[in-house]
Amino acid sequence: MTTEDIEKAIEQLPPRELARFRAWFEAFDAKEFDAAIERDAKAGKLDALAQEALAAHRAGRTREL
Repeated sequence: MTTEDIEKAIEQLPPRELARFRAWFEAFDAKEFDAAIERDAKAGKLDALAQEALAAHRAGRTREL
């Protein structure tokens, strides 16, 4: 199945099924994003960003949300 096939199938969904698909895809996408962040963190790919953020905080260049 190609991306084009999937797009065409989605375009054919009735509104209720489209809403159900949208909710499923949002949850799926969030899970995939979280897994990618976890893999990157374990691989050390975020270490430099974390150090930069901590240095900025220690230097007083942060504010409360």
